Amino acid sequence: MDFDVAAPDPAGMVASLSSLGYSLPAAIADLVDNSISAGAGNIDVDFTWEGKQSWITVKDDGRGMTGPELVTAMTVAARGPSSERSHTDLGRFGVGLKSASFSQCRKLTVSTFANGVRNTRTWDLDVVEKYGQWRLLRNPGAETETLLKKIHESGDQGTVVLWERLSGYHDTTVTSEDKKTQAQFYTEAERTEAHLAMVFARFLVHPYRRHIRVRGSELTPWDPFLTTHPSVQRIPEEPLPLGAKSVRVQPFVLPTAQRLSQDEYDSAAGTKGWLGQQGFYVYRRDRLILAGDWLGIRGLRREEKYNLARIAVDIPAEADVAWGVDVRKASVVPPVSLRRHLERIARHTREVASRSSRQRGRIASRAHGDPLMFAWNVKRDDGRILLRINRKHPLVKSAAEGRASEAEAIRAMLRLLEETVPITAIRMLHETDTIDDPEPFGGPGEADPETIAVARRVYEALLEQGRSPENAREVLGSMPPFDEQQGFWNS
Repeated sequence: MDFDVAAPDPAGMVASLSSLGYSLPAAIADLVDNSISAGAGNIDVDFTWEGKQSWITVKDDGRGMTGPELVTAMTVAARGPSSERSHTDLGRFGVGLKSASFSQCRKLTVSTFANGVRNTRTWDLDVVEKYGQWRLLRNPGAETETLLKKIHESGDQGTVVLWERLSGYHDTTVTSEDKKTQAQFYTEAERTEAHLAMVFARFLVHPYRRHIRVRGSELTPWDPFLTTHPSVQRIPEEPLPLGAKSVRVQPFVLPTAQRLSQDEYDSAAGTKGWLGQQGFYVYRRDRLILAGDWLGIRGLRREEKYNLARIAVDIPAEADVAWGVDVRKASVVPPVSLRRHLERIARHTREVASRSSRQRGRIASRAHGDPLMFAWNVKRDDGRILLRINRKHPLVKSAAEGRASEAEAIRAMLRLLEETVPITAIRMLHETDTIDDPEPFGGPGEADPETIAVARRVYEALLEQGRSPENAREVLGSMPPFDEQQGFWNS
């Protein structure tokens, strides 16, 4: 076999790994992945401001590493994506620790305990570039060693990852007294806290129950689906086959603003706002990979009317290649074989979400809208919910103002119906807003003969009350439930 060995230049490789596009929160999330894979129950992320000498650490109480294991962990791409991994391993390419760290700092130190022995190794990118070699340092230097002893003082187990010479801070003239830059530094800490609470939400609750803290503040899991809220709609889960495994898809339609407290509404908006958070949420081994995205499916754009649509997708770790999970664990490309199914599920979820938004909008508009529009008026009065048949509705008005003997009986019947709405039975049968909501006259589509007969009577009542035929059809065409059906009023 005739060949050349074309080893990459270390400086060029460092530059490539440093420019993969990690945000600071995403880079720290990669380090937390390693802590979780090591079985850590407690993970602390700390930001310390000291001007150009500021530093960031991720400390855990996991298994730790022996000297050889640490060298392997610090080696770029020591394992390929097809290497066998434990069921708790959240990594894939073997570059996460290095690429994430090199994107944020010029000096990376890992100090870890195994069997009571501390092992430490350091990547100093200035050294790598100076000598053109992957020189993994055994001695991190006096200043770094002092920091490590301070960080390790609370115990002799687990692992500490230390970032020094932070990008954007070390190579500037900033001083520790620079309050504006200091505020920016700690704003990044807040962004990191929110990001980790979203990405590792499933690990912060039973049965995983990891404790993750940022600057001493324990994370509260952010649930994009409001799974514990009584008004969330769960569309049935669907398993999609992918080779010998399956992908679980669970759509949710969130409650409208009227069903949420202000705090719930603000929290559900997440870090990107309601519009930015709609779409698919892709999880791999319960770690969130992608949050709020329509996966590039043709024709699925972000629109306000779909803000309530969120879909959980759980992919097996073995499907990484099929899903095109990138190094940063920040984007995916769904397999061709699943795209039509994902599109079908997304379109159905979006339609349910849009319909829910429209219905809630109508409830809100009852107090201010056209009195001809709704057959029922719904409002709160002195803490009580009042349901009243709309006396101004053309059909009701026509019946109630007919012959005196009939009108009296009709008015009595209306009062009886209003006072005996079977609220308790409705709640027992239908505790939440779900997709089995009854739809008037069979729902959207072509109107059936019975619907047309009722619509015809409303139309005639409008004519009797002085409306022109054109205006009567216009009113009827905007009146629920006829506004979603096809008949003589909009033909």
